[in-house]
Amino acid sequence: MMTEPTRIPPRDDRGTQPAPWRRPRVVLWTAAGVVTLGFLVALEIVARGYGFSGPITEQSREVIFAPESGPLLYGGLALTMVVLTWRQRLIALGVAAGVDIVFFLVRWALDADMNFGNGALWVVLGVAVLGLTRRTGRERTLLLQGTGLGLLLVAGHKTGDTWLLITSKTRATVLDAYVAAADHALADPSWLVGRFLNATAPVSTGILHVVYGQLPLAAALVGLYQLRRVAVERRFPAHHLVRTFLMIGLLGPAIYMIFPVVGPVFAYGTDGGAWATANLWPDTLPPVTDPRPIPFDGVTPRNCMPSLHTAWAVTLFVHSRDGSRAMRWAGTFWLVGTLTATLGFGYHYGADLLAGVVFALTIETAMRCSAHGWDRAGVRLVALGTTVFAALLASYRWLPTEMAARPWLFGPLLLLVTGAVIYAYVRTARAARERVSEPKPEVPGQRPAPEAEESAEPAEPTDAAGAAEAATAGTGTTTGTGTTGESGATDAKPELV
Repeated sequence: MMTEPTRIPPRDDRGTQPAPWRRPRVVLWTAAGVVTLGFLVALEIVARGYGFSGPITEQSREVIFAPESGPLLYGGLALTMVVLTWRQRLIALGVAAGVDIVFFLVRWALDADMNFGNGALWVVLGVAVLGLTRRTGRERTLLLQGTGLGLLLVAGHKTGDTWLLITSKTRATVLDAYVAAADHALADPSWLVGRFLNATAPVSTGILHVVYGQLPLAAALVGLYQLRRVAVERRFPAHHLVRTFLMIGLLGPAIYMIFPVVGPVFAYGTDGGAWATANLWPDTLPPVTDPRPIPFDGVTPRNCMPSLHTAWAVTLFVHSRDGSRAMRWAGTFWLVGTLTATLGFGYHYGADLLAGVVFALTIETAMRCSAHGWDRAGVRLVALGTTVFAALLASYRWLPTEMAARPWLFGPLLLLVTGAVIYAYVRTARAARERVSEPKPEVPGQRPAPEAEESAEPAEPTDAAGAAEAATAGTGTTTGTGTTGESGATDAKPELV
């Protein structure tokens, strides 16, 4: 009795079977790219309507003209280089430095504005061109992901600047009087820490200015540590610091539009100039009266509620927990220093910091669940964080006088609900980490997960077809990752040039 021969799935031009599980990822990345581009275009149009350029124009002009921030562009190059080998990284840095030297000489000759960073942007764009024209399969995807990560860092900064300008143009009044009244329930920490820094200046202020200003650098170092094995494993980790950092920067300015606040040093201090209510910060507490919206200038950003510096510092602290002892200590130092600086420099109220902590942990949980899968604990924590964050903003807006009149009740209550979110996050994150680290029992006949499939060694053939495949793979066919029998580019090694 003759049996129908087994049909072998068709192979692509690289001699590997197509992986259906990759198609949803491609669709997801494509959809994310389209949404991001649409958002940037919409922001560009809105910015043009108010008479200034948007993020697309600002980033495009830095291909030729003097960049606003050279370290930022080289930070984007550093993120892109995580997908390159060490030899390729040295070539990339050399090309970037060479391009910057040429630009420097031309600008010096023309007496133009001097800055550096164009070379870094050129190399990042060059990696994208290389991936599109010289690579296929997994190598192309990896190079494009690295390029997107580097460009998103720069675009996120440009987007934040545009958002801040829009807040100053569209929100003629600020709600500082409401937050200052609610802050009485927390014993006015900005006034307290501000007086402390004045008494210990210039040592304390000098250190905290560095901590506050170099928070992006500290985050970049932690992010690069988490991504250090991308070039070896040829894939990004499911979740890392940069994802949460970018999402906080994307969603935070939207809250600025809902709850515009400029901070005590502007609303009650000398930095507010003629628009300040009075010169009270940090020596005199503002009076507890019926709060009203305060008219303010069209220049100062309404970037106080929630405190995104606090949210970023909390995220940095959370992700530094998985590093070395030195990294854990550095994450703790940056968190404490950032919280002290935001209060002591008068940039934020204590109420902003509580909102920033809840905001950060909620987004971090959502990003982690989107990478590792949603479970009941993750859904509950996101719902709890969203509810608490909305309740904090509502209480600051509608109950400030009651909070100031009863600090013995509302002060502990604010700390209690914030602590509840922190406790829930710690429990949920610990359970998720233990669940991921547990070895999963193998089920006979079950296909391994895609991630495991990528890193697994080829199994011994169990039939004639498998033996033929093994013999074909053993002929020395080399892929773009430098291994045999693995799906990827047809080149022997991914090269930058």
